[in-house]
Amino acid sequence: MNTIRQGNAYNENSNTKMRTIPNKTVILYQRLSREDGDKAESDSIQNQRRILTEYADRNNLTPYVNIQDDGFSGANWNRPGWQEIISKVENNEVSTLILKNLDRMGRDYLRAGAYREMFREKGVRLIAVEDNFDSDKGDDDFTPFREIMSEYFARDTSRKIKAVIKNKGRNGKPLGTTPMYGFRHDPDNKYGRIIDEESAAIVRRIFQMTLEGIGPYQIAKTFVAEKIQRPSYYMYHAGIVKSPGKCNMSMPYNWTGATVLDMLKKREYMGVLENFKTYKPSFKNKKQVPTAPEERYIFEGALPQIIDPQTWELAQKMRRTVRRPSGESEPNPLTGLIYCADCNGKMHNRRSHYNTDKNGKKIAPTDNYECKTFRNHAHKHIDMCSLHFIRTAVIRELILDTIQSVSTYAKENETEFVAKLREATSIKQKDTAKAHRRQLAKNDKRIRELDLLFRKVYEDNAIGKLSDERFLQMSGDYEQEQADLKEQTAIITAELDAFEQDTLNVDRFMELVHRYTKFDELTTPMLHEFVDKVIVHEADRSTGERVQQVDIHLNFVGHFIIPGTEALPLTPEEQAAEEERLAKKRIKNEKLRNWRAKKRAEKAAAQTAV
Repeated sequence: MNTIRQGNAYNENSNTKMRTIPNKTVILYQRLSREDGDKAESDSIQNQRRILTEYADRNNLTPYVNIQDDGFSGANWNRPGWQEIISKVENNEVSTLILKNLDRMGRDYLRAGAYREMFREKGVRLIAVEDNFDSDKGDDDFTPFREIMSEYFARDTSRKIKAVIKNKGRNGKPLGTTPMYGFRHDPDNKYGRIIDEESAAIVRRIFQMTLEGIGPYQIAKTFVAEKIQRPSYYMYHAGIVKSPGKCNMSMPYNWTGATVLDMLKKREYMGVLENFKTYKPSFKNKKQVPTAPEERYIFEGALPQIIDPQTWELAQKMRRTVRRPSGESEPNPLTGLIYCADCNGKMHNRRSHYNTDKNGKKIAPTDNYECKTFRNHAHKHIDMCSLHFIRTAVIRELILDTIQSVSTYAKENETEFVAKLREATSIKQKDTAKAHRRQLAKNDKRIRELDLLFRKVYEDNAIGKLSDERFLQMSGDYEQEQADLKEQTAIITAELDAFEQDTLNVDRFMELVHRYTKFDELTTPMLHEFVDKVIVHEADRSTGERVQQVDIHLNFVGHFIIPGTEALPLTPEEQAAEEERLAKKRIKNEKLRNWRAKKRAEKAAAQTAV
């Protein structure tokens, strides 16, 4: 807060009143960094104000204004108070600027020198009380050196603080002093976090709404309508944080899509502490730069879990696909899951909401998927891929039927289900996996023995106990054996990894199956929890019927075909009957086409006659 005070004192070294410049102001500036203290009105700020006020009153430097920056580092020149001073100087509103020390101005000697030059050009008198500096008394050769030492102090302090923060972050402690929305401080552990149930319920709701296909901006709009307090406002009024920061207290429900999207990205909600996500390139630059993922420190289970990992991963998967509403309708939840079998591209959802054509005739709305590659190039008369047309209702029906049948089979035949999943894996039984692990231990032991043997024959050769010819032969044999063992180890390790992944996938799929008690309706959360992707093939009309293959890949189990449901070859009698049926259908279709062509011709003739 700025304060103005009138004074009528005399110069401490003179009985004559000092002259003040009309229409210009004396500014008393105080600054304190957070490292020195972060009280709302700290003692150090009060001490600076007292010293500057006494000096101004003694020397009749009036009227004066108090401007302060409490909690700002000297390396930061974008301080609100300092920027206000610079604005006033540029507008020729300042006669004198008084500081306790020159380092209160800032800790960058080049910037400080530039500002001193600016003050000189604008006719602003600069006074540093305790440094005995007064620009009206002429240049002080010691001032630049003092500013260099001030910058060195800031650099040294920054280095020490970074060392403390790095040590803290590497030991698995949260780096931020403010808990994330959804958490609050643990009263029994200064570095601990506990779940704040009221805000955690909002976090869970955000993830659930995301799984239902609702976008972050729609979520924010819903929260604004329901008057749910935004995170910064809530945490301040709940007493979780002591300062409102930049929060506008007049807008308590101002949720934004960016806020929701940022919350969806935080791994902390599934109990993972991620330290060093950003860094500052220099103590002079306060801009945060993202850290490379491999340089971050990850601590699993370091925080209480608000969201389970499966829900978090599914939310990330859904956010990677952009879903745009069509007219007044919600985005189609299938978007991002449907792929073209030929070009492997994502298919595009096309919907119409018109209920009449140009002649006023009622038409039904459409909702289907088409190959995006084909549509993007067709209007340019470029032949790429093909339409791959399929209705949304058909895909939903196929997906629901697949989920129902595979889940029922997995529940009723779990042993056979596991065996079927492992058909493509080299290891199919637990006994084989145990044998592989034993072989890995033997290989590892033999590789270490070969290292010792190679070292021994090398020493024997060096002291003349073993001829060069014999040494080359033995060392070559050892190296070849070691290379073969390493190659075998790599193959066995890959097979074991695949076996263990299969086991994990089966467990996760069965957990998912048991979580749902019924599969009567295909809900959006069910769709994204069960379905990995849907591959649509081009329709085949060679037989006179439209036949289309659709491959549905489920999460964890892939394109699973239930044993006994595979298409069996037809017997000769069945083949003959099928050919006869198709021939009759072709004749019927041909008659229908001829009748339609005749009707079109009659209609055209009637219009021509009129």
